[in-house]
Amino acid sequence: MKKLFIAAMLFVGLASFAQDTEQKPARDHKERMTPEQRNEKHLKKMTSELNLDASQQAQIKQLLAERSAKAESFKEARKAKKESNVKVTAEERAAFKKQMDEEVASNDAKMKVILNADQYKKWTALQEERKDKMREKIRERKDDNN
Repeated sequence: MKKLFIAAMLFVGLASFAQDTEQKPARDHKERMTPEQRNEKHLKKMTSELNLDASQQAQIKQLLAERSAKAESFKEARKAKKESNVKVTAEERAAFKKQMDEEVASNDAKMKVILNADQYKKWTALQEERKDKMREKIRERKDDNN
């Protein structure tokens, strides 16, 4: 009887373990960084990729701080809308998209002023590369969900 009980427990344990490995692993949760930490990391990466001098680093650090503050305010506004359970209208969505496009264009113009021609060209190429990677990740997620 004791052996039968142990065998049954072993079987149940193995069966449940086998099911866990077949399921899709949960997305790895990265450690949350503060906006300042993200900006510092981004600045270091840009410095190494674009060979920025000290003056450019200071200007880009300021630009990243401004961008981060604006992004945080957009995030808070969106969160407030979501919590109030108010549906976003098509006009609001279009206005937000237009505002975001303006922010991107403004950021691009500021980067063009800060960087020299070669650095700017390399920066735009890196931006396109990152966009392509994001699009690929989105496609993968859509394919995984279907």
